[in-house]
Amino acid sequence: MNAWEHLLKLAAACDTVGAVRLVTELDPADRKAIAAELPRYVTKRSRSGAWWEWPRERTPLMVAGVACMSGAAAVSAWLLRREFRWMSDPDKADQVLGLLRERPAEWQADVARRIAARLRLPDLTHWAVAAAIVRETGIEPPDEDAFMVGWLRELDPATAAGDPLFAAYGPRIFEIDGLGAAGLWRVVESVVRLTGDGLLDRAAVVDGLVRRLLRDGPAALTPLAGLHDRLDPDLDEAAARARDYARLLPAGPTAVADLALAQLRRLEEAGRLEEELFTESVAALVFRPEKKLLRAAVSWAGDAVLRDAGRVDVVLEALATVFVQDTLALQERAVRLAVKVAPQAGEPGREAVRQAAAGLPAELREKISAAYGGGLAEEEAPVASPLTAGPVPRLPPPIASPDELARAIAGLGWPPDPYDFERLLAGLAEWSHREPGALREALRPWWQQLTPDAFGHYGREIREGVADGVRRAFFAFAAPKKSATVSKRAASKRRGRVALDVLDRLYLSRALELVPCFEKGGGYPVLLATPTTGTGHVDPGVLLDRLELLEAAGVAALPADLAQALLRLPREISGADARRAAALTSEAGRSCAAWMRGGGLADPVVSVSARKSDGWPPCELRIAIEPPAADLPEPIRRLFELRSGYTYTAAWWPLALPAHREIVAAHLAGYLPASMESRDPQVEVLASLVQGEGPLGQATAYALACGMGHMNAAGRAAAVDALLTLAARGEVPVAALGEAVIKLVGSDLLKLNRVVAVFEDATQAGAHEAVWALIAYLLPGLLPKDGERPRTGVADLLAAGARAARIAGVRADLPEVAAVAARKGSSRLVQEARRLRHLLTAP
Repeated sequence: MNAWEHLLKLAAACDTVGAVRLVTELDPADRKAIAAELPRYVTKRSRSGAWWEWPRERTPLMVAGVACMSGAAAVSAWLLRREFRWMSDPDKADQVLGLLRERPAEWQADVARRIAARLRLPDLTHWAVAAAIVRETGIEPPDEDAFMVGWLRELDPATAAGDPLFAAYGPRIFEIDGLGAAGLWRVVESVVRLTGDGLLDRAAVVDGLVRRLLRDGPAALTPLAGLHDRLDPDLDEAAARARDYARLLPAGPTAVADLALAQLRRLEEAGRLEEELFTESVAALVFRPEKKLLRAAVSWAGDAVLRDAGRVDVVLEALATVFVQDTLALQERAVRLAVKVAPQAGEPGREAVRQAAAGLPAELREKISAAYGGGLAEEEAPVASPLTAGPVPRLPPPIASPDELARAIAGLGWPPDPYDFERLLAGLAEWSHREPGALREALRPWWQQLTPDAFGHYGREIREGVADGVRRAFFAFAAPKKSATVSKRAASKRRGRVALDVLDRLYLSRALELVPCFEKGGGYPVLLATPTTGTGHVDPGVLLDRLELLEAAGVAALPADLAQALLRLPREISGADARRAAALTSEAGRSCAAWMRGGGLADPVVSVSARKSDGWPPCELRIAIEPPAADLPEPIRRLFELRSGYTYTAAWWPLALPAHREIVAAHLAGYLPASMESRDPQVEVLASLVQGEGPLGQATAYALACGMGHMNAAGRAAAVDALLTLAARGEVPVAALGEAVIKLVGSDLLKLNRVVAVFEDATQAGAHEAVWALIAYLLPGLLPKDGERPRTGVADLLAAGARAARIAGVRADLPEVAAVAARKGSSRLVQEARRLRHLLTAP
């Protein structure tokens, strides 16, 4: 057994100690030979070995490379190879350091600098190696941000005093760009302790902290606000930074604005805030969107004007801004204060109040009129925004040459885009037929560096995704004989579980069914299912052109491609297209003619029921879809199988069934509930779902409801876009969507305040009539009965209803709203109900 074979045996056994012993005992020639072999072997092994084998082998191989490679550049590049990322072996740093310490100090320092320069967040593998060398050799600590984040992650106040890295980076903590990646709770605790122990200068820490909050603006790290509170600046420290606190108010996150307001208010109460800064601060606060900060602004203004009546006009101008906030409780507070200070008001303040009072409800306008005299500005009629449907995505241009196609497949990334899939597959068919020689030559550099994992083949197991299928089809054309060998070997491998929905599998089947065609050495003239519009539809005339081309070439249509093409036909087919289809003679042509003649796929009945669950999500959706007709092609029948779990490719589904939105929604509804409290982007598919055709029912309603209650703002924005498109088309399923929201709110899956936010955005964008119809449906089911505690967000729902109804000019009788409005008390719920009742019953 030679040295290389011995090393591989030790690696397979995960024997790192044995590997170190072996390579350190080798002569220079053997080390050089192993150093030359390792990179090629690691590349191949990490891609082709079973997934559980490579993690065992990589640490022995990594340390062997450190021992055998000679130059500092080679060793640092070796350590930072992608195959060695995210290594969790706790002993690897000591093993690597033990080998590096055998080299000269300047050589070690060179390695440390190179590692520091190439570290990238969030993976800081080998940071500990570089840090140890920096400390031991005494070189100047590197300035790279990722290296400093690594230090901050490991910062220990108990040992910081003697650490050269602390001496270099301690005063610069708040200048580190990647501060948020360092584990902020640990940073906060460490800074508090280091400041208390005198190892960090308190004034410099407070200055650095405030500067960092200012620098980051809306993206400021909110845990730093907690650090500021822990440091608890005294009045002198706060006064020295008053101008900076005022600058934090307009754009900082809520927690940051809170801390700035607290400091400014205590300074004002102590008589240490300049009038200029008081005016600036109050003016900034009243333009904040957060109700909490607006309430605080009104409260502070009221207290401040009592301490100094000379501020009354400044306060009134701020209150005038609050008048236009469409929140009744805020308006009432502002009006109450404005009426209280009216006797001291000067003309600028009085004029500001009179002009702004036009937007107040009638009863509040009357109070302002009584305190400030007549001449109030007339209330302007609300102006509705123009309502337009969301834009349909544009198809990318077709591939223009074999070289462009080769570049496109080489750049296929994750997650793949459905339009890229269609463009690639269509380009492969077209250029395999038009210029097969040129395409094979263009693809040669791409396929020659592929390993089986590019096709989803991992050792003895196959786990194919859609992108794997596309690469497999390209490989089959580019290298037919080699592809045939891969296909033959695949027959004996087991199929692993892959999280693919049946709609994903339709795409995968379309790619893989090209493989046998290409392995025969030829091309394929044209694919039938390539979309002609951004919704996924295929123009009937274009499909007939493609079928005639296949018939002329004597080539049979591929089953999944034909099935997908039929599913992409629009719901309405002209008589001329149907007659033209009847003239086709191939089996695929006859199938197309029958499909057009029979009206396509019948709309199945889809039902959804919701019931509470003890786990997550707290509500389980049970979706049932009517079984398909027995005479449908098998690729289409499989689309009626539903599953739940997780998906990465929901964006693909609407394009597969553009004429049957409810079937797509049935698949979506099984996935979305589990992702409600995550940053999962799959919910964003709702905007494209509604661009298609077909009736909308319970499945679409529940999918939309999940989007409206999603944690992620981008998900809720997609729900807004979907609602706007449906409203512009007059297709909002009011009853079904209303029932879905009521049930999911009642099951604690939906947070009503998120749904209200969607309604607010849709109202502002012109969908006020649809929003009012939905809210009018929801209120009877969500308003509390006598003795019941109101749900969080119900008062906001009433307020949103008032905004939509006011713009729409609605007059209506809602007994449930009238019953709440008639209750005693002045809770916000009762006030908002009274406001809505007044609006709906006004003459």
